[in-house]
Amino acid sequence: MKRLPQEVLKSMIKAPAMKAIKKKIQKDIYRLGSINHFTDLDRESSAIRQKPGLEEHSGLEISRTTTQDKQCSISIKETELISFTHTSTLLKELTHHSQQRNLVAGRAVHAQIIKTGTSTCTQHANVLVNFYSKCGQLPKAHSIFKAIICKDVVSWNSLITGYSQNGGISSSHIVMQLFREMRAQNILPNAYTLAGIFKAESSLQSCTVGRQTHALVVKMSSFGDIYVDTSLVGMYCKAGLVEDGLKVFALMPERNTYTWSTMVSGYATRGRVEEAVKVFKLFLREKEEESDSDYVFTAVLSSLAETLYVGLGRQIHCITFKSGLLGFVALSNALVTMYSKCESLTEACKMFDSSGDRNSITWSAMVTGYSQNGESLEAVKLFSRMFSAGIKPSEYTIVGVLNACSDISYVEVGKQLHSFLLKLGFENHLFATTALVDMYAKGGCLADARKGFDCLQERDVALWTSIISGYVQNADNEEALILYCEMKTQGIIPNEPTIASILKACSSLATLELGKQVHGHTIKHGFGLEVPIGSALSTMYSKCGILEDGNLVFRRTPNKDVVSWNAMISGLSHNGQGDEALELFEEMLVEGTEPDDVTFVNIISACSHKGFVERGWSYFHMMSDQFGINPKVDHYACMVDLLSRAGQLKEAKEFIESASIDHGLCLWRILLSACKNHGNCELGAYAGEKLMALGSRESSTYVQLSGIYTALGRMRDVERIWKLMKENGVSKEVGCSWIELKNQYHVFVVGDTMHPRIEETKDLVSLVSTQMLEEGFVTVLDSSYVEEEGTQLCNSLLV
Repeated sequence: MKRLPQEVLKSMIKAPAMKAIKKKIQKDIYRLGSINHFTDLDRESSAIRQKPGLEEHSGLEISRTTTQDKQCSISIKETELISFTHTSTLLKELTHHSQQRNLVAGRAVHAQIIKTGTSTCTQHANVLVNFYSKCGQLPKAHSIFKAIICKDVVSWNSLITGYSQNGGISSSHIVMQLFREMRAQNILPNAYTLAGIFKAESSLQSCTVGRQTHALVVKMSSFGDIYVDTSLVGMYCKAGLVEDGLKVFALMPERNTYTWSTMVSGYATRGRVEEAVKVFKLFLREKEEESDSDYVFTAVLSSLAETLYVGLGRQIHCITFKSGLLGFVALSNALVTMYSKCESLTEACKMFDSSGDRNSITWSAMVTGYSQNGESLEAVKLFSRMFSAGIKPSEYTIVGVLNACSDISYVEVGKQLHSFLLKLGFENHLFATTALVDMYAKGGCLADARKGFDCLQERDVALWTSIISGYVQNADNEEALILYCEMKTQGIIPNEPTIASILKACSSLATLELGKQVHGHTIKHGFGLEVPIGSALSTMYSKCGILEDGNLVFRRTPNKDVVSWNAMISGLSHNGQGDEALELFEEMLVEGTEPDDVTFVNIISACSHKGFVERGWSYFHMMSDQFGINPKVDHYACMVDLLSRAGQLKEAKEFIESASIDHGLCLWRILLSACKNHGNCELGAYAGEKLMALGSRESSTYVQLSGIYTALGRMRDVERIWKLMKENGVSKEVGCSWIELKNQYHVFVVGDTMHPRIEETKDLVSLVSTQMLEEGFVTVLDSSYVEEEGTQLCNSLLV
């Protein structure tokens, strides 16, 4: 592969000349100085560096004899020739099982090697370490490695490569520890060792040891080995140091397609689409005719994840077709994913249908595409087709269909998927568990969600966000705040969805001080006021009654969407500023933001608080006539509340009976409460009986209706209502309130005597009541007295 033209390099690397770049790179590398993790190199013991072939990264070769120690020095005698041949056959079988990841068959061969008495031979032990590493049995591989008396570079490579390919933070730390031990024993690393180190450092997304190893590469004169250089580029790119990766890339004497794809992916994962496409264009210019280009095409397609780039994706699709690369299943999968992420679901489906050789990744890409584009039911159906076709899904396929079940609350299907996931052995995978927690949380099964959350020790921000959001969505805001504090204690940095959920919890609890602290966290972690944080902050301040701060946040929010407008309109409406809410709605229309159904709930509610009946009717009809929004139960409820507050109870009754939707108990409950407030007992009795007929199980309904019958003097009906309440097992909900004093919350529950200052509180209430009576205030007969009397009546009836 040719090097890049000089003028191209100058345009990509902003430096005056290549000589200056080389000097700077050498200076940067050697300036790192201390490589105190390693001993001084013994130049005379430098091993012959092997070029990477088709073997795995361990560099293990069965035919290699230079690594045999004294235990393995078999003198070829006639009596030992058969044993030697048998052992070689076993090693070949074990190598084959390693490539096939056949753990059961490999263990059988291991048992035969033990019988031969050569399991401690360095060469044989190396093959065993390599086998167990590839099969994912790293503890077993590590124990065999420790038993090797004379470890060579292949021994270290086998274990280092196993841990580095396993990924994860803990495995990567073990790789670093193994490398330090290797250097302490004066074992000189080769290309495979260095590649394993760079890959482990990539998993850690750090360059601390990686830069020191880079210095070691230069000192060993290993720079120029395409395998080492490519791994070095990948390490810098995954750590976010893409410019450093580009410097290494530019100085490479030769490159293969994997090198190019690594550089393209480095830009793609950082969202730098233009640079990724630029490197891709250079690849097309420099690539050889017979080179395998599918990796590079796949890498550049992965960067096109927004609708803005769908046109560019189509052009690359045409190039793949022209180059005859569509036969590669990985490239077809990348095209399906690209079209799905660019919201071109029709083209994604066409690409999926035209794929002749579909694997589990192809199905997973299409399932995820349906889920991400709001076609959750289609995602579930496609997964069913996949299962019927006998395709074994990967954990990513399960994640995609679990996300679909979350969106449409298919908890029962989700439970079946959970069982299937356990059967496949994916229960400890972080992505799968996160999807399970999210599915159970959104389906209201918080206990199951918490079990999934607690079973994992290594939790990322996505898992924390899923469980916190689940508690907030199910109105358990206190537990959400406790988890957020625990998350911060463990050093997990929240993301935007986490902050938005916690702000929503603060809004529901009206905890202003906590909300201000979370606002401080948004500034500390560098989050802006874009959606969803801006609208969540505005809502929090508004619901806490701090409208000035809410309005300030709202005005500073860039690119306001309908959620932002709704948050501020709702805040104004619920804080008695209906006129300002209606003015803001008109401003919203002028700005060109189209309202949604939530907007009209807030607007009609504002009209209700201000008594603007005609204006409320106007907005109710505007929904369907101007914006094509069909009224829902919430809109009907707001209209009933509007008419009831204005005293138009008869009109409210007629409106309820003419409603074309199934509103259940909601509308009659509003009318019953309004009749009690306005003293319209006859209509209140009518509404109450409607609720009884519909099977209401709310204690407030029974209490209010019995109060109305008491006012009408219909004591038989009072007895009947309380008897029904007793038969239906309905009990009055316990009242609860809390107050914040000096950053401490005091909770009061009806009938509770556990508060440490309850006696002082009772004395204070008694004193206030006495003073009220002395001032001439009259206590109104409330529903609690009616309930007590009714309970006594009911008990007397049942004796």
